Amino acid sequence: MVDENQIKGGAKEIGGKIKEAAGRAVGNERLEAEGEVDQVEGKTQKNYGKVKDAVKDQLS
Repeated sequence: MVDENQIKGGAKEIGGKIKEAAGRAVGNERLEAEGEVDQVEGKTQKNYGKVKDAVKDQLS
């Protein structure tokens, strides 16, 4: 079973990649940096969901 955090984190990570690429394409360093931050936040949230799932599986 996939935790909701894994889905939301993955979506945020993908959105961050798009934002970073858009910022790079138009030469907007702030947009590019925001995309990088979104990617880190998304990875963190996704990993939190994976750990939460693993703990839930171990307790079952």
